Amino acid sequence: MKKILFTGGGSGGHIFPIIAIAEEIKKKDPDAVFSYIGPKDFTAKVFLPKADIKTNFILTGKIRRYFSFKNIVDLFFNIPIGFIQSFLIMFFTCPDIIFSKGGFGSIPVIISGFILRIPIFIHESDVAPGLANRIGAKFTKKIFSSFSLEELEFKNKDKVIVTGGPVRNCIFNGNKEEATKEFNIQGGKPVVLVLGGSQGSERINEVIFDSLSEMLNDFEVIHQTGIKDINRAKKESIAMINKDLLKYYHPIFFLDERELGNAYSISECVVGRAGGGMISEVSLNKKPSILVPLPESAQNHQVKNAYAYAKNGACLVLEEPNFTKNFFLEKIKNIDKDKMIKSAEEFSQPDAAEKISTTILEYLI
Repeated sequence: MKKILFTGGGSGGHIFPIIAIAEEIKKKDPDAVFSYIGPKDFTAKVFLPKADIKTNFILTGKIRRYFSFKNIVDLFFNIPIGFIQSFLIMFFTCPDIIFSKGGFGSIPVIISGFILRIPIFIHESDVAPGLANRIGAKFTKKIFSSFSLEELEFKNKDKVIVTGGPVRNCIFNGNKEEATKEFNIQGGKPVVLVLGGSQGSERINEVIFDSLSEMLNDFEVIHQTGIKDINRAKKESIAMINKDLLKYYHPIFFLDERELGNAYSISECVVGRAGGGMISEVSLNKKPSILVPLPESAQNHQVKNAYAYAKNGACLVLEEPNFTKNFFLEKIKNIDKDKMIKSAEEFSQPDAAEKISTTILEYLI
């Protein structure tokens, strides 16, 4: 019985790829046992148990790149306690291998695992690795990457295997008929899917709200707003949009994996941020996209991701200063769909989770 420990955390971008890999490992080895150590957040708490991954939540800290008293608390309290928690859990459970998806929650686990001589593997979704994976790269056996060696800004390239980003099967096997009923799609207009990540994006939402009255003349919109903006989306749409067009707007605060797969299946264009997970999903679904990278992302990784993905014409990049109502409406009406679909397909690697799971299991033989 192989015992595989996952770590990562801080967002759905860390948790969902873990689930994709666990699904593939389970196909090859039904007796494999999964566990997880990381921060307690909504995505981990809700989705990991559903995937039969035992959760162990620990205190974690985040090293901010600006002065904050939270840094003192994290550095001298949360991180040391998280390290002790991780060490004790692994000491008594004895996992055979650690797979890290990065994120601030993985650092105590990686260091504890190295001390206990547990083999470590990591996956990097972005062109510019975050701090956790840059630390992890020193201790890992292999680094799996979503981007090519030429684009990846890792020093340890001798350890890198380019696999693409692992995505759950249901995300790129959605059902159009289900989507039509689920979102009450009216038909007759191209469907635009707006995604702001698991928490939503207030700044993307702001531009979408401003654009809706004109946008709905030409498009039908599924808008994942995040919990903070869902009430505003419903109220403003009723107040601002012509009643005849209101039926073409479908706000929802969160999309679970089945709903997201269905939303992708019926959409003709996707608007969202430029995290590595988002790019993997969009490319696997072969969807034209407009990416609005988060300017505050660590190491400017979302901007780098977006331009790396756009290099062959797979998407249009609108950095936030250019993401205005008029410019956005002009661009979305005139995107080169055929070119984007072809380039997205060339970038995609639908067997990423299978490649990663195979490498992990081969190491354990």
